[in-house]
This record gives sequence, C-alpha cells and structure tokens, in this order.
Amino acid sequence: MANTSVNFTCPSCGAPLPYALEQKQITCEYCGTSYSIEQLEALLGSEQKLEEHRTKAETSSWKTAEAGKEWEPKEANNLQSYTCSSCGAEIVCDQNTMATECCYCGNPTMLPGRFSGMLKPDYIIPFKKSKEEAIAALQKFYQGKRLLPNDFIKNNRVQAIQGLYVPFWLFDSAVTAGAAFRAERDSVVTTSDYIITTTSIFHCTRLGKMAFARIPVDGSKKMDDAYMESIEPFDYRELEPFQAAYLSGFLADKYDVKADQAVGRADQRVTSSASGCLASTLDSGYNRISSLQPCSVVKEAGEVRYAMVPVWILTTRYQDKPYTFMMNGQTGKIVGYLPIDKTKLVLYCAATFLVALVVFYILLATTIMA
Repeated sequence: MANTSVNFTCPSCGAPLPYALEQKQITCEYCGTSYSIEQLEALLGSEQKLEEHRTKAETSSWKTAEAGKEWEPKEANNLQSYTCSSCGAEIVCDQNTMATECCYCGNPTMLPGRFSGMLKPDYIIPFKKSKEEAIAALQKFYQGKRLLPNDFIKNNRVQAIQGLYVPFWLFDSAVTAGAAFRAERDSVVTTSDYIITTTSIFHCTRLGKMAFARIPVDGSKKMDDAYMESIEPFDYRELEPFQAAYLSGFLADKYDVKADQAVGRADQRVTSSASGCLASTLDSGYNRISSLQPCSVVKEAGEVRYAMVPVWILTTRYQDKPYTFMMNGQTGKIVGYLPIDKTKLVLYCAATFLVALVVFYILLATTIMA
C-alpha cells in the first residue's frame, strides 16, 4: 500500500506536521515535540468542533425585536426627544423640561420647543451657591445628628446632584382683613389655704389694611410643597429680569400649575399671614389668644408675576433606599429626611429615662430632707 500523508500543525510551535499513516508516533522537525496518532486525531476532532462553533456564532444574533415594549399613546404624548448640538446624541425628556445638559457630553442645551404654549417668566433669581457648596452644605447638615447610623455618615456619597430652576407664581396684593379673637387674661391670688385663679375673657375684633408683596406659590407639581416652603425664604430683592441665558447648564421645569390654579394656595398664605398680623396687634398682656372664626380677606388690588428660583437637588442612598435633599440655591438653606439608627434611638431613650429618674430621686431626697 502506498504511503499516504496527512498534514497537521504542531500544537507546540504551529509548524507543519506531516506523517505517514502506518506511523504510530511523529516528532516535529522544528521543535522536537513527539505526538501519538491518538493525540493528533483527538486534536483534529476538537479543531473541527471549534470551527463548527465559530460558524454557528457568525449566524446567531441577539433577539433585539423582543427588547422593550410599545409606548401607550398617553405615555408617548408626555415624552419628547431632541438631538444634542454638540455630540449628536438623542435625549428623551418629559414635556415640562425647558433646559438641561446632555448626559453624554455635558453640553448645556436649551430646548426652544418647550417654550411654545407657555408664558415667558418675568423674573429669575440666579444661582448663587455652587455645586461644591451644595455638597459641603449637605455634609454640614449631618453634623450634630446623634441618631444617624455610623455607616451612613462614614460611607455616604452624593450619588446625584442637579441644579434646577423651579417655577413660582408671585402674588402681590393689597387687602383689607378682619378677624375676631377670644383673649384670656389670668390673675392669681395665693392664700394660706388656696391658690385662686381668675380668668377674664375678652372678645376682640380687628380690621385693618395691609399689603403683601411676592407671596410665592410653587408652580410645579413634581416639587414637594413641604420641601419648597421649608427652604424659603428667597430674597426677592435679587430678582433679575428673565433672560434665557440664565438657564444654560441647569435643568428648568416648565410650570404645570397655572396661575389661576395657584390662587387657592396664595389665598391660604395671605389669610394665614393676615390673621397673624391682626393677632399681633392685641395686648401682649393676654395669657391666651384664639381665633373665633377664620380671618376674612378682601383683596383690593393684586398682581401676579411668573418667576424661576434656584434649587439644588441632592440624592444619596443608604441600604438601597434613596434620600433626597433640597438646598436653596440662593441662600444655602438645606432640608431633607435622614435615616435613624434604631439601636442608637433605644439607647438614647434609655439614657434620657435614667437621667430623668436620677433627677427625680435627687429632687425627692431634697424635699424629704427639707
């Protein structure tokens, strides 16, 4: 039988490795490594399987058609997209966003289409506090909070921080306010046997004129009113005539509470303030003052202005729970909710109880000795 040659490559050096079929072992002429026929056959089989796998890999693909779901028409109407003029990225935002920065290249981007169908702000308060100052203020906010978990203080990092211009309606009003109050004054007479308290009750009415300037009402449903009122006041003496350039580099919310929808909240704040002003005119010698009926307010004149105010929003995370803080971007006042270490809380309550108990026994012992 004629000798038949089969070409392999040496697994060690890659050189050609021809051998005759009747041979049971072959040695590489280049590196000197010897192989048995069984080893070479097994190598050939594994190479064939690997080639088949490569071919299959070239024809396989991801099932991209199954990724995601179709938007509901109502959801799609609340979203719009724009293309970043710097890097060309297409970014989606909600219908209330007027200005933002590209999340890919950081390019400040105005969204002119967002201004259609809405009023242009009359005024704006520019940011006075920087991002670095906001982060430093948050760290200072933690100080002195004895019930904070140690891990929260040690490992806490700001995960997200964004400067946001929040829409506000500013109400100016001249009003006439009236209210009725119950005032009580106590007089005390001490005898050898009794302590006699006599309470005199007075019915007091007040009617007066007053003026309110720039009563703020948040124009964004997304912003928590409790947070926004907590970081007040803003110094409205620093209002600047609105210019779109102020928005560059910051997010800005388009109002979704119209001026006529904000009237109710403005009335509440005017009524509360007017009632307080009228009550403050009563004699300071009263021990107790209470309202007999809600304060009535007649607005004689009033104007409404649309303004945007600066707010830093900072987000941290602890035990997979987000914690959001807001800082007045003009004054630096910061508010937010913090986690409580339950173990510290129990120890603190126990310590307080023990201190109170010791003080009680000291007072008791002093009384007995007296």
